[in-house]
Amino acid sequence: MKHISTFGSSNYRVSDLQLLRNSDDDAAVANMLAHCPIMQLEPQEAVAESGRARLYILLRGALSVTHDTRTGMADGTVSKILPGESVGEQSVLDEETNLAHITALEPSEVLVIEADLVWQLIDESNVLARNLLRLLSFRIRAANAQLRRRQKLGEFYRQLSMIDGLTGLYNRAWLNDLLPTMVATAHGSNAPLALIMIDLDHFKKFNDSHGHLAGDEALRTAAQVLSSALRPTDFAVRYGGEEMMVLLPDTNAKVAVSVAERLCERMRQAKVFADVRVGGMQQPLPHITASFGVAILQPQQSEQELIAIADAALYRAKELGRNQVAA
Repeated sequence: MKHISTFGSSNYRVSDLQLLRNSDDDAAVANMLAHCPIMQLEPQEAVAESGRARLYILLRGALSVTHDTRTGMADGTVSKILPGESVGEQSVLDEETNLAHITALEPSEVLVIEADLVWQLIDESNVLARNLLRLLSFRIRAANAQLRRRQKLGEFYRQLSMIDGLTGLYNRAWLNDLLPTMVATAHGSNAPLALIMIDLDHFKKFNDSHGHLAGDEALRTAAQVLSSALRPTDFAVRYGGEEMMVLLPDTNAKVAVSVAERLCERMRQAKVFADVRVGGMQQPLPHITASFGVAILQPQQSEQELIAIADAALYRAKELGRNQVAA
């Protein structure tokens, strides 16, 4: 920064400074500011900190302010300061070094006011005190609004991280997060909780025969079968690979088996691709089937035990010939 003048010897007026605008006695304020230095900044030049709290008021040009650059708490927030606006108020009020990184965006002139003089101005000018309170109130509101937006964005990405990108079903992370809560709720209310494990039959062979793109389409088709057949209170999860899972709160064994059988039948009917005609003949394209294992939460049973029981039932369905339900 280059010292080029003082406020008293410049053509700038108190009315140019937003914090002091509408002062009761501009002459008295101008006299107090008379010896304050005006510093010149070239484009991309940063304000050199002295280790002391200071108030900076931009007189000409434009500044970029990146907040909290030396605390490890930088959040990417960048503000643009225009002529008449200020930066450094908080450092003056809490008597700490300014933690903002201030850089000129174009040739700029900045009025530098030391903290002790700012406090004298506050004592002498009610206008400065009121303007400072208004400014800080505005910044607090803006910060709160930004925090709310970030919280919503964070929740959006948290939810997004719990959705399987291929099938649109919940993923294993969601299951690990929510299943213990569902089990605890069921135990606490003595309500039934059913779990259905699902495995697409001969999926490796399907992939080897028709390619991985067709395999991906088969997974999406199976997921659509589950999603379209469940109640709003039920949950479908991609457990891993070609394994999927359905959670049925407040559902007893009889109803759970009925749901699994309905899903099994719909899986048989689902078409991964539409049939095509070749040489005048209708050629069926590959369909999919699945095996289903049903388990009901027992007293004192953990979520791991519930999954293990459903998994054992699923393997019984496979041993019995696949494309069916075992409970």
